[in-house]
Amino acid sequence: MVLKSKAFQNGGRIPKVHTCDGKHASPPLAWSDTPKGVKTYALICDDPDAPGRVWVHWVVFNIPAAVTELPENMLKTRILPNGACQGVNTSRGIGYEGPCPPSGTHRYYFKLYALDAELPLEPGCTKEDVLKAMEGHVLEEAQLMGTYART
Repeated sequence: MVLKSKAFQNGGRIPKVHTCDGKHASPPLAWSDTPKGVKTYALICDDPDAPGRVWVHWVVFNIPAAVTELPENMLKTRILPNGACQGVNTSRGIGYEGPCPPSGTHRYYFKLYALDAELPLEPGCTKEDVLKAMEGHVLEEAQLMGTYART
């Protein structure tokens, strides 16, 4: 499975519009080469370089199997137009929260999971809830990493 963005290359700099210095607009994401038997997808974006803990920037789950992309600037609603659900980020908000590193260059990992089940979770749950519910249901995963430093 391959996860890509039109906004940045793997290992490349995330454009300002997708950060706290811009509009906190989620980047466009698309995936391909998915495994057979997928019922839903889950997406988690986090920053392992945040001081003190991993900072969660985005949690999306129960993305329908027929969906192969998320457009730029997704709504910050509990349920998306495509039927997917969003969880909370570390700031306790729903939807995507753009990178905003306090110092230095941070890495932001967008991790997509192909699942063989719909997760029995409510919108607004946490990354930890999603990871626990996914146990035993991950068919494949893909990752895209972008970087950002405030100037």
